[in-house]
Amino acid sequence: MAFANLRKVLISDSLDPCCRKILEDGGLQVVEKQNLSQEQLIAELQDCEGLIVRSGTKVTADVINAAEKLQVVGRAGTGVDNVDLEAATRKGVLVMNTPNGNSLSAAELTCGMIMSLARQIPQAAASMKNGKWERKKFMGTELHGKTLGILGLGRIGREVATRMQSFGMKTVGYDPIIPPEVSASFGVQQLPLEQIWPICDFITVHTPLLPSTTGKLSSLLVFLAHRKTPSSCPGLLNDNTFAQCKKGVRVVNCARGGIVDEGALLRALQSGQCGGAALDVFTEEPPRDLALVKHENVISCPHLGASTKEAQSRCGEEIAVQFVDMVKGKSLSGVVNAQALTSAFSPSTKPWIGLAEALGALIRAWAGSPRGSIQVVTQGSSLKNAGSSLSPAVIVGLLKEAATQAEVNLVNAKLRMQEAGLTVTATHNAASPLDHSLGDSLLTVSLAGAPYRAVGLVQGTTPVLQELNGAVFRPEVPLRRGLPLLFYRAQSSDPELLPTMIGLLAKSGARLLSYQTSGALDGETWHVMSLSSSLPNLDAWKQYVTEAFQFNF
Repeated sequence: MAFANLRKVLISDSLDPCCRKILEDGGLQVVEKQNLSQEQLIAELQDCEGLIVRSGTKVTADVINAAEKLQVVGRAGTGVDNVDLEAATRKGVLVMNTPNGNSLSAAELTCGMIMSLARQIPQAAASMKNGKWERKKFMGTELHGKTLGILGLGRIGREVATRMQSFGMKTVGYDPIIPPEVSASFGVQQLPLEQIWPICDFITVHTPLLPSTTGKLSSLLVFLAHRKTPSSCPGLLNDNTFAQCKKGVRVVNCARGGIVDEGALLRALQSGQCGGAALDVFTEEPPRDLALVKHENVISCPHLGASTKEAQSRCGEEIAVQFVDMVKGKSLSGVVNAQALTSAFSPSTKPWIGLAEALGALIRAWAGSPRGSIQVVTQGSSLKNAGSSLSPAVIVGLLKEAATQAEVNLVNAKLRMQEAGLTVTATHNAASPLDHSLGDSLLTVSLAGAPYRAVGLVQGTTPVLQELNGAVFRPEVPLRRGLPLLFYRAQSSDPELLPTMIGLLAKSGARLLSYQTSGALDGETWHVMSLSSSLPNLDAWKQYVTEAFQFNF
């Protein structure tokens, strides 16, 4: 998937001016328009290939489907819950974020919230502004020696941990992705959730919000651990959970509204089971129900986690650099919905992505629209971990010509594969090819249970075909984009075949650019002609050969 034709970008939320400057310096046309209605947003996107947002713009399925030119959505920030990822993926629209841009600002706000809860600083300041002097009312607690439970130990969680350790807090946590030895390296002991609740004086959450996990923190964590829909999972931060916690536990949510069950939190505050809460985010923003906000033991902010000059500048700069690097083919980072695409920008992997797509297209041209199982086999040490990125490229080649609704690319390849009734199995053979003159790596694509098998490799940066069903080409056949190739298989001993084929080629008006053959196999040979243009059909050719097909990708 190339982004060389990405020329115009809409910025629909307020961003640091450096974002626009970097985009324009990178050769992109930029339009900035804020506070757009959905209809206005769709209208503006009709001639834009890129969209950059913060959290204000809602990039819904209706917006994505109506924006015909849209290729990339960039979120200047961490969370992407304002972008319909399923709709974007289905349409082949890449979604990126800036996972590092606001990490420090969000972590510092979290630490400030913890300190404010411990010493009731906002309440005391408000009392002073009302002309009162209430020293006894605002009795606090030291952080030294207290236990902080951190749910989610990614970038922000670990920054919070290291900062609060400097106050003498003991940090425990839970994260189904981060290995315990990794979290131990930054001072967090991982424990099962049921062991965390009774020992924590403070609990802070740093997990993403998923569509089906609103109000169900446990569901989110189980989802992350098991990668399955959490609809049947019981909620964790609910009445039951607070009953398991130490009385007076204090809760912080600077992650995403909806992770904590706000109704359960309010009930725990009212009963005294929860001693205080600090909330920067809410299920509905701004919240219409102010019961939580007005509770005397609640500290609240209007979603200020990323609201620092540094974070805004950093996020704007990062997303702009990501766009420019992507368009120039330098690199791809911050990808949310297409990890295979990241590999396509690696200089070492890029030609193999091209080979995988070429072999997929060749199998499609040879076998017709395939059904069933496609087998992708990598061979050699350099391709040990490449199967997951090469398989989507094979799918792109297999399905591209058959696509009727949306472009098939590395973003939506797996989804389109399922809809087409295909399965792809990727395996790796650690052994290097016997002939080391070929290099140490090969890629094989075959149709299970059918006689269609193609083997290729990369020479320099050029994908080449080495073998068809055991018939080996020496030299290998270059597979270049836009170069039509005619393949036909026939008896090796027929001296009249080549003149006949050249005669048919002359009648078609196509010029022969090059010609080569495979070694003989079972008395037959594969012939490959590179042509100046594709042939209208192969009816005249097929009467002289065992089989024939055209290939162009």
